[in-house]
Amino acid sequence: MQRRPVIPRLQALRDVDDAVAHYLVEDAGLAALGFIEALAAAYAHIGLQPAAGSPRYAHELNLPGLRCWPMGRYPHLVFYVERADHVDVWRVLHGRRDIPASWQLPDAT
Repeated sequence: MQRRPVIPRLQALRDVDDAVAHYLVEDAGLAALGFIEALAAAYAHIGLQPAAGSPRYAHELNLPGLRCWPMGRYPHLVFYVERADHVDVWRVLHGRRDIPASWQLPDAT
């Protein structure tokens, strides 16, 4: 099984920055580091097995091919689309949000 590169879009990078900033504002530096480690693990997993993610939100958002993968002990979901040569990460959102209501179309990059 060949690992595909996982490439986050600009909006996904912003989502990650926002999550880390939240942990830091809450004086939870160790949680922020754990979040980054969980994100790296999620990226490694979807790079190896992109079809493993749930297509649930693809139907709700009418975005064919969209999948999501949970970030272990963190309540965030990685939203991505499998491409022929890479995994295209669109968003990293807190799973307790109203995902359809908060979804914004990802950047074109």
